[in-house]
Amino acid sequence: MWSTPASHPLRRLFTGLTEHAFMTSIGVADPPLIDYVSELLARFTHFSAIYRLQSSEGRPLTEVAEMAMEAEEIPPEGRTRREYHRHIGDFALFWTGLFPESVKRQVSGWTKDAFVSYTVIGKRSYLIASTFEDAPYREESAVLKRLGSEFELCAVGLNRVRKELDELQAEGESSRLFT
Repeated sequence: MWSTPASHPLRRLFTGLTEHAFMTSIGVADPPLIDYVSELLARFTHFSAIYRLQSSEGRPLTEVAEMAMEAEEIPPEGRTRREYHRHIGDFALFWTGLFPESVKRQVSGWTKDAFVSYTVIGKRSYLIASTFEDAPYREESAVLKRLGSEFELCAVGLNRVRKELDELQAEGESSRLFT
């Protein structure tokens, strides 16, 4: 799995933006949740991390509906099922929060995702992943449970992170105009 060290500049940027958006904009002061979301953003800067799940034939799964169907084929116990559902929750939250316009386009077309709700699947997947409470998942289990129950609020927080990223980009572009 991809991991960006906490000291990496990109990770620090995501941590700062996530802390600000969650604490200031939506009133969520939950350091483990904020750390998880900022790490998710850093992890998903790698395209291959976003589409890391594969079908039984080895084809990358690009639709959340396909991911959910594949996860149902995995035996109910074990790390693999947990990781699938955790990734599905992350995938759904990432797209719902940062790129809601893409989710709307995706669910309005002729794809399997046209028949599912990213929010419902994301919440369900996080709650399934949170049931794995033994070591080494104990601490993360509580965060996944919170993501499952507060999915919409976290999506709003991520949307605020996107707005702040857009503002940073606009500031950078305007400063280049005057140099």
